[in-house]
Amino acid sequence: MEIISQEKIQRFKNFIDSHKSFIIAGHKEPDGDCISSCMGLSFIIEKTGKPFVMINAGPFKRSEIRSFGSHFTSQLPFMTQTERDECGFIMTDCSEISRIGEIDGDLKGFDTFIIDHHKTASVQGDDNIIDPSAPAAACLVLQLFEALNGKPSPKQAEMIFLGIATDTGYFRFLTENSAQVFNQTASLVEAGANPKKIYQEITGGKPWNTRKLLGIMLERAERQCNGKLVTAFETMEDTKKFGQDGRDSDSFYSLMLAVEGVEAVLFVRQDTEYTCTLGLRSNTTCDVSKIAAKFGGGGHKNASGASCEGKIETILPLAVKEFAKFL
Repeated sequence: MEIISQEKIQRFKNFIDSHKSFIIAGHKEPDGDCISSCMGLSFIIEKTGKPFVMINAGPFKRSEIRSFGSHFTSQLPFMTQTERDECGFIMTDCSEISRIGEIDGDLKGFDTFIIDHHKTASVQGDDNIIDPSAPAAACLVLQLFEALNGKPSPKQAEMIFLGIATDTGYFRFLTENSAQVFNQTASLVEAGANPKKIYQEITGGKPWNTRKLLGIMLERAERQCNGKLVTAFETMEDTKKFGQDGRDSDSFYSLMLAVEGVEAVLFVRQDTEYTCTLGLRSNTTCDVSKIAAKFGGGGHKNASGASCEGKIETILPLAVKEFAKFL
């Protein structure tokens, strides 16, 4: 992870200073890093005394973020043209407005600053902080917070720790070049974050139906590409029976990637009659962000996703063909 330059920090501060109000936005189907990054940015703006609103299309399905749903809205407040001109739009943990999802209101035309860590982020201009080597957007937000606000309170520290812990798989995904990340988390613990409590929030509280659905996914799991790829799918009937809240596909990825010889996992869910969501994970060398990009998505080298038109029976074999080029 790179240390944010003083020039970038100053540019972000200038962005804050030059606007009278703010909209903070993260991607749809938020995870802990998305919510943590948005909340961390809200702490920065809160100290300035300037008004802000946080928007997210949801749904807040994950148990560790469900309680934060009340802090967000999916409806853009009414603004005059002058108010829009004076409002800064800060997008974090994503870099494309399309990733924000269905929001009631026009998000185009705002002066925008982007803070992201995804490999597929492609942004023009200077009002951005994008570092694909950072394991979480919360790592970048913490640097900005410390530079502008100083030491976080215990509550703020726990919120930012949650984001870092989420996207690092509670530090399981970090490599030998991660000393700076551990330095950050150590500073958060010193500020009052409770690692045990946060781990329990991330791993506990799963609805019973998620365990039943996980059993179905395991039953459907198939090995492809000479055993290097595992695939599974979820139908609309599955979703109707077991519900959308608390879906725990992370457990499926973890179990399958632990199988000897498996290098990648592909999960396809039929969201509507005409659209699917893809989840892609890999262990080491397979860059799933390149595969996700083929279906209009993106993300990290070892964890990416996409939403596209189509049905499971057509999307799944097409995705397997793309995986075959890398495995």
